[in-house]
Amino acid sequence: MPSVMVQRNRLIEEGGLVQNVDKYVFVKDTEFSSPSSAAAVIHGGSANGLTAWVNANGKSLKDLQNV
Repeated sequence: MPSVMVQRNRLIEEGGLVQNVDKYVFVKDTEFSSPSSAAAVIHGGSANGLTAWVNANGKSLKDLQNV
């Protein structure tokens, strides 16, 4: 099992990550070394955190960095 899935399962077991219909939601503060490593846990594999994470207005971290 890939390490991101092990980490995801651990977060679920510890109550820090819950499934809400068709997505996962962090319900406890969780630190990661980068936005991409956090996104990989959510996606279940490799992900670009700068484009995967968006705010309520649909702006990605990459968009917000370029402001």
